[in-house]
Amino acid sequence: MDIETRYEGSALLAKPLEKRLDAGNAPAFKSHMVNYILEDHLHIAIDLSEIEFMDSSGLSALLSTLKTIGSRGKLVLFGVGRNVGKLFSLTRLDRGVFEIHEDKHSALQSLNKAI
Repeated sequence: MDIETRYEGSALLAKPLEKRLDAGNAPAFKSHMVNYILEDHLHIAIDLSEIEFMDSSGLSALLSTLKTIGSRGKLVLFGVGRNVGKLFSLTRLDRGVFEIHEDKHSALQSLNKAI
């Protein structure tokens, strides 16, 4: 899976460049994210604006990323489209599990407060 990364201050911005985050590519996404965390990138904002479809494997990869960071850092999401947003809402993962922001600016403000 192709993931575009860049740094804004001490935050890592990661943007999956695929239309789907599903069983076909979720393991690769998870592996990339865990590698970033193991390299001490502990404040991560994931831009999901390209993702049009996500299944339970995609959610699992995001949850695994969140769990790997644990209390050592912070993970926030932004750019969540309508279809993917419905999945977060349906699974209630948008309530107290994932911190979801409207845009990059808001996501980075939240990360900067945690640093």
